[in-house]
Amino acid sequence: MVLINEHKNLKDELKGLKVENQELKSAIKARDEQIGNFKNQIKITKIADSINPEDGSASELKKKVDEYILEIDRCIAHFSK
Repeated sequence: MVLINEHKNLKDELKGLKVENQELKSAIKARDEQIGNFKNQIKITKIADSINPEDGSASELKKKVDEYILEIDRCIAHFSK
């Protein structure tokens, strides 16, 4: 009887640990996506900093930024799959 109760308790504990493990995996995946987004933001910032608006018109700079934003949106959509 004691072994049966211990077995049941261990099965319940295992079930809880499996749920916790799945939740942690989901959290890691979400964090990885956030990190990817932050890396893209850093790249955009570096690119924007490297582009000197005095060298070209503001409309060119705006066009480049819009292109980068579209590319980021495509990456986010890809990560969401």
